[in-house]
Amino acid sequence: MAGLLTRLRPQPSSSAANHHSFTTKLILLLAALPLSLAVFAFFLQWRGEDVVDPISRWSPDESRTFPGMESSPLAPVDHSSVQSSDCSTFLGHSTDAAAAASFSHIGEWKFNDDIRPKISVTTSTSASLDQILPWMFYHKVIGVSNFFLFVEGKAATPAVTKALETIPGVKVIFRTRQLEEQQAKSRIWNETWLSNFFYKPCNYELFVKQSLNMEMAIVMARNAKMDWILHLDTDELIYPAGAPEYSLRRLLNDVPGNVDMVVFPNYESSVERADIKDPFVEVSMFKKNYDHLPKDTYFGMYKESARGNPNYFLTYGNGKAAARMQDHLRPNGAHRWHNYMKTPNEIKLEEAAVLHYTYAKFSDLTSRRDRCGCKPTKEDVKRCFMLEFDRSAFIIASTATEEEMLAWYRERVVWTDKTLNLKLLRKGILTRIYAPMTIIQKLRESGIFASVIASSEGSSESKDKLLASPDISNSSHFTEPVLLHSRKIGRNAESQAKARKLMEKLSVFEELAVPSLSPPVLHDELKHDA
Repeated sequence: MAGLLTRLRPQPSSSAANHHSFTTKLILLLAALPLSLAVFAFFLQWRGEDVVDPISRWSPDESRTFPGMESSPLAPVDHSSVQSSDCSTFLGHSTDAAAAASFSHIGEWKFNDDIRPKISVTTSTSASLDQILPWMFYHKVIGVSNFFLFVEGKAATPAVTKALETIPGVKVIFRTRQLEEQQAKSRIWNETWLSNFFYKPCNYELFVKQSLNMEMAIVMARNAKMDWILHLDTDELIYPAGAPEYSLRRLLNDVPGNVDMVVFPNYESSVERADIKDPFVEVSMFKKNYDHLPKDTYFGMYKESARGNPNYFLTYGNGKAAARMQDHLRPNGAHRWHNYMKTPNEIKLEEAAVLHYTYAKFSDLTSRRDRCGCKPTKEDVKRCFMLEFDRSAFIIASTATEEEMLAWYRERVVWTDKTLNLKLLRKGILTRIYAPMTIIQKLRESGIFASVIASSEGSSESKDKLLASPDISNSSHFTEPVLLHSRKIGRNAESQAKARKLMEKLSVFEELAVPSLSPPVLHDELKHDA
């Protein structure tokens, strides 16, 4: 009977049995998991200091944060002080050799100028110490060792030049009568490629001065055994993006040996306030160059980017260049270099740029007006300025009231529309760059600018002694500065005029100087598509 009942009892299916087994195992797993985690946590705690927390490797005391990353949510935060920055580790306050080398200088602001390649910068300036010192020491931080400063105006006053003369690697050259006479005998003055800019005022006169000064700077750079030379204005900073370190020296060191010239496309400052006093530490937004943007983006956003101004950029858009020191080198205007014996092999950098802080202060309107004697008419400004925005700015600064000038400045220069700014930032037209302001702010906080001024007050080196230095020029020494105008150089020298006319006949195919040029305009694209 029992056997019969057993046979008649319904047997559970195999699928039901499998389901029951799976449920049992799942319950056991869930019960065992918390216990396993608890045991693992106890094990880690028991090991103590043998386990290194990866986050602790990037603590504020040891991090090597790239300057400008402080605004990033990925950057470490020092909660002890909002003003504290890991950039201080890079900028001379650390004994870590790698950190010091990455910025091409050693601790306590003792800059190492002996590392190759040796880079020199030449400029023609009338700026004050407030602008020159931050500009100069920023470039020292990124690897520039020598500066050839052709000074006039504020830059040539005793207080300024005395301070500059105390800085190692700095040569100060005054615009004197002897300098003018020497440059009137120079090779490029008697050549045709620069002649289109002769005997014109304002920007044209400055362009000739810069070119003549660059020619002399080549000689000085060669005597100082420099490897590279750049021409920059004191409202321009090199941004060495793309290098393994934030270093111009490293960037140029990686340039192939067959390259003669490296072009840095320029970015233009986009100020967000009308009351900027110190552009180098207050401006972080820049408009990118055409060369660093997709063509469709550039022309597609052209009108919104120009904001009613004559061009995409307020001023020039053809960048600045660094030239490798070699025989037969000559300037080719303020933006380029050339060689008498060959066409230079040129490359254009895809990431690095020169940051141009143009019209970054409201006072720039009147300062440009005050150093130019042109009439504020549409016709007369054409002979004074190469670029359309400079012409408009000069007319406004010469004819409008202070209130009208400020209104014009806010409309044409200041980026007050936050919605537009955000749109162009997302499109890549505008970009944020923090490294220069971080470096210069740290330099200022370190007291190095005040130290230079203090040391100059105790310096006994005289201007005459420096000007008599044999490596300043090829032949003559210079004396006390006398304000002269480049367009008058050689005006009464009949023999030079005849020589130039002869050169014009013999040099029909000579390449002309590269002037300040605006970036491509929208109708150029429309013509190309047509």
